[in-house]
Amino acid sequence: MAEVVTSMLIRPLLSMVKDKVSSYLLDEYKVMEGMEEQREILERKLPAILDIIEDAEEKAAHRAGVRTWLKALRKVSYQANDVFDEFKYEALAREAKKKGHRPHHNMTPAIVFRHRMGKKLQKIVHDIDVLVGEMNAFGFSHKQQAPPLKSSRQTDPVMIESEKDIVKRSRKNEEEKIVKILLDHANNDDLLVLPIVGLGGLGKTTFVQLVYSNPKIEKHFQFRKWHCVSEDFDVERYLLVLDDVWNEDVDKWQKLMTCLQHAGTGSALLTTTRNAKVARIMSANYCNLGNLDDVFLKEILERRAFSFQKPTHAELDNNVNEIVKRCHGSPLAAKAIGSMLSTKTSEGEWNAVLNKSSICNAERGILPILKLSYDNLPLHMKQCFAFCAVFPKDYEIDVENLIQLWMANDYLPLEEDVSLETTGRRTFEELAWRSFFEDAKQTKLEDKNLTHFSSIKTCKIHDLMHDIALSVLGEECTTITERLDQKKLLPKHSRHMFSSYRETGTCLIDILKKQAPALQTLLCPWPGAINWTPRMPKCSSLRALKLPNSSAFQIRPRDLQHLRYLDLSENWWIKQLPEEISILYNLQTLNVSGCRELCRLPSDMKYMASLRHLYNKECTSLKFMPPDLGQLSALQTLTYFRASVSSGCSTIGELQNLDLGGTLVLSCLENATEAQAKAATLGNKEKLRNLSLEWSSECHEEPVTDCHKKLLGALEPHDGLEVLRIVGYKSTCLPTWMKDLSSLQKHLTELHLVGFTLCEEFPEFSNLKDLRILRLQDLEKLQSLCTGEASLTFLKLKELQLRDLKSMERWVAAEGREGEVAFPQLENLIIRGCPKLSTLPADTPNLKVVNLNEDKAQLSLLIVGCRYLSLMSELALSVRDKEAVLELDDDNGESSLLQLAFYGCDFFFPSSPSQTAVGIWRWFGNLVSLAIIDCDALTYWPEDVFQSLISLKHLYFDGCKNLVGTTQVKGEPAPTRTHVLPRLNSLHVIDCGRLAEFFALPPSITQMIIRNCENLQFTWKVEAESKGVHVEQLGTSTSQENRVSTSVSKQSAAPTIHPLPCLEYLSISGCDSLVTLPDLPPALTELSIVCCEKLCSVSGQMDALERLRIAHCNALQSLDSLGHLPSLTSLRIQGCKRLTSVPGALGGYSALRNLTIKYCPAIDMKPLYQRHQQRLDSLEERDLSHAHSSDPSEGTFLSVFLLLYAAYLLFRPLCGPCLVPSKSTFIHYSFYSFFSQNTLPNILFI
Repeated sequence: MAEVVTSMLIRPLLSMVKDKVSSYLLDEYKVMEGMEEQREILERKLPAILDIIEDAEEKAAHRAGVRTWLKALRKVSYQANDVFDEFKYEALAREAKKKGHRPHHNMTPAIVFRHRMGKKLQKIVHDIDVLVGEMNAFGFSHKQQAPPLKSSRQTDPVMIESEKDIVKRSRKNEEEKIVKILLDHANNDDLLVLPIVGLGGLGKTTFVQLVYSNPKIEKHFQFRKWHCVSEDFDVERYLLVLDDVWNEDVDKWQKLMTCLQHAGTGSALLTTTRNAKVARIMSANYCNLGNLDDVFLKEILERRAFSFQKPTHAELDNNVNEIVKRCHGSPLAAKAIGSMLSTKTSEGEWNAVLNKSSICNAERGILPILKLSYDNLPLHMKQCFAFCAVFPKDYEIDVENLIQLWMANDYLPLEEDVSLETTGRRTFEELAWRSFFEDAKQTKLEDKNLTHFSSIKTCKIHDLMHDIALSVLGEECTTITERLDQKKLLPKHSRHMFSSYRETGTCLIDILKKQAPALQTLLCPWPGAINWTPRMPKCSSLRALKLPNSSAFQIRPRDLQHLRYLDLSENWWIKQLPEEISILYNLQTLNVSGCRELCRLPSDMKYMASLRHLYNKECTSLKFMPPDLGQLSALQTLTYFRASVSSGCSTIGELQNLDLGGTLVLSCLENATEAQAKAATLGNKEKLRNLSLEWSSECHEEPVTDCHKKLLGALEPHDGLEVLRIVGYKSTCLPTWMKDLSSLQKHLTELHLVGFTLCEEFPEFSNLKDLRILRLQDLEKLQSLCTGEASLTFLKLKELQLRDLKSMERWVAAEGREGEVAFPQLENLIIRGCPKLSTLPADTPNLKVVNLNEDKAQLSLLIVGCRYLSLMSELALSVRDKEAVLELDDDNGESSLLQLAFYGCDFFFPSSPSQTAVGIWRWFGNLVSLAIIDCDALTYWPEDVFQSLISLKHLYFDGCKNLVGTTQVKGEPAPTRTHVLPRLNSLHVIDCGRLAEFFALPPSITQMIIRNCENLQFTWKVEAESKGVHVEQLGTSTSQENRVSTSVSKQSAAPTIHPLPCLEYLSISGCDSLVTLPDLPPALTELSIVCCEKLCSVSGQMDALERLRIAHCNALQSLDSLGHLPSLTSLRIQGCKRLTSVPGALGGYSALRNLTIKYCPAIDMKPLYQRHQQRLDSLEERDLSHAHSSDPSEGTFLSVFLLLYAAYLLFRPLCGPCLVPSKSTFIHYSFYSFFSQNTLPNILFI
């Protein structure tokens, strides 16, 4: 079956070639001069082949010779596609030359071009002639294509008895819902039309059979009919079921409804369809049938798989759960796979099924049924959907990028007066309507400085639909998600390749060099992962290329003449693109977003006539824009434009004739003039949705009087704008359009005003009825949010940020109306640096997230005592007030807070160890995450507080300089310690220099990170399973007698129980007192030890350890006590100058893939090379180049670290509290780590 499906992509490919043969560009620039005869032959014969292709595809199912013929036709079609794209490129090159483009490399002389292309074309024509001759011998016939709206499936209302029980239990809730809707309609004169929508194989027909045979329905309806309406019936109330509807013709549907319009009271029409668009034609309201629960899928699968005999191996039963996951909610898939497994009884056979990339491929299984949806697609949609097989399963696809990739491969048909992007969006929407895509959503993206915003639509493909796409694309698609075996070559017919495996590297390049497949798409989305230092091989057929972060631009534009899509985003090393890139005349999309070192774009970009999308946001090093950008008449997207006074660069006036849409950032507007701003005509750019206007903070010159006002007045956008951001405005008053923003009231949903330091007037924000996000920062003269002259209700506002508003005193200027300000939909409230603001808005019933940063605790005390505390889920407070006292309202009761972070906020803890912690903690039984930062009042572990936090999973301490350990009062010993925080998963302790010991850690912990705790002692109490055996080990920097204390029965060899049996990740750094780490937890999978200067011993039985990093531990001499590490995949040792050997025997590390040994001069590497050379050669990544060397950074490493750390301490009060860091192994000391890694998702910080 796959062979037949694969061949079906030949038809759209051949049709594409036929259109290119007739392109007007080839005539206009006479690029086929002297080759007219061959062109005419193709113009005659290609349509003839297209006429019989459907018959050929049908016969290929049974005739091997026809399948071979179709493969040959596909091959020559691809070759012809490349040849005619070369003609197109030559036409574009001649057009550019006519406009004055003189690229650095010499263009091919016309006579040489004609000779070379003549030979290529002659071969194409010869191959087509041969194929036409064979075509005639096969006797293919022309078939009139019928509308693709037919299905051979026949259904009836009878449900298979053996399935009725499972279906009834699994769809009980949905059945009750539909039955209720039908019965509630009893007294309505209008005919109820109720479509049931869902993916093929989800059980829509079976579900409707269930409803159809429901006793209540049988009793309620006098007449029930399945599918056929040809019979006359004269009854008062009936139920008609139309199953598996495909019709999209509105007229036909209206005719049917006309026939049924005289239905009796309470009559209903129940339909099923895969297509939501069809459902909407039938009714405005429809029901989506959800995935079946895994419990019932398992029952269905087991009934089919084990119907003849029960499994003899327990392993077969264990595999069932894994296979159920692969069914993804589809009962038809469970039936198909269960039936296939019913004859397989060995574990090996079941594993073979489980390991298949597509398990739903039985001839009578789910794939042919789902394929009905594919068969009903128009030709270009088949091609577009099949292309999606290149993405891995469950991959989140950027829809706009997907459309651009379709464009790059010429999958979208040209329509008069309709852009390719519009056709692409319609194609996507149509495929989504037909259930080919799922989880389509808008995702908000923000940069790290909360400055630039965009919405991006993403989607996924249902796994079963992915199987369909893969069966269609077949060997033309290669997806690499794991290690690439150098011996395994790419399929020779591979056209599209996706690699998300971070270690692909030079292995992939070697394979490309050896095979040089005619790749059209090469996508490597893993940032910073692949080393592209070797120059990429020539892949002259490439249409789309996405490269990861690399040290240099390693591709030659002259080898990529067909390229339409080039994505170099997030490439931190590129400083400039080669000038030669301007010869990519076919290029439609260029993405250099996030290339922060990129300082210039090619000066000849104006000749790239096909360029439609230039993504260059966050290219903060750009000094100017290349000249004459206005000549790029096809340009629709330009995300960043930097104005400059340099000669030979574009001004914003160049935007005049560009029909830009999406997002546009205009920066350095101090370099623009009013005349240029007027010439930009932003008011005419109706496709713009997100506009940012920025004056640079680097400009210290005082603006000319009203200069900013006039410029801003000339930059008035159109009334369809959704997001407006203005930064650095330096006039005292606003231009007319900004005063009330009335022209933007219709669609504006986000408004950001930053740095209005001189402005004395502001718009009436509450007039913006659709506003959902309002962010105000550095508006030094803003005194109130509302004047009181307009409405005081922000109807739709969901997020409000007020930052550094030094003069803001009130919410409303009018006296006596402070309590009237209402935010009925507000969910996120952030207030920072508003010292005069002493009240909170009274009406905020939906408040979920609050973030406050203030010197005095006036707002923080209010919010803690606020009646909405019981509704909030996230709270972050930063208070430097040491004298604040918390007064509690006992009526608050339990809070719904899930995440709490505070910086300072000493009022949360008692000033004396003899006092009990304040009672507020008893409200936080639901708290999941807690971060305590720079709290000077905290001197001991607040174990009385911990008793209340029964749901806490993440705990973070940072900079609590007075924290010493367990409770002690006046020298008395601490009370008996018991486990607290029973659900704790992760513990992070940073910069607690006086801390000596932990509280009683619960066994549930899976992750620990300890940094810069110079006094900390590690204590493990390891108990043996047999009675009387006790082991206590302690590692400190004091005398040798305290280093290890052991009492073990000599006769006993009983296994021990570790107190932290679940700990998987442990990172320790900067703990200067640590001397030994004995008996490390056995469940550890990742261990990192860095900058522990006195550490001399590490031991433990860690069979699960996968990643080990040890760096800058200068007292460490041996790691042999670690023993055998069978699961180790990555070993990195660096800067341990006394270490003499690698732990254990390298040859025993069967799982090892990555090995790095640097700056360990005492290690003798010769034995390693002599004994394990073959093992070393097999590693994916190794770095032993400086194994013997002394660390060149020694003496500077600590200095750099301290410098970065000082910066962190300096800026941390400004940045506010940080929560639990995400798991990170190797960048604990980087500046980026402090500001980006040490955050818990889903909470806002100041």
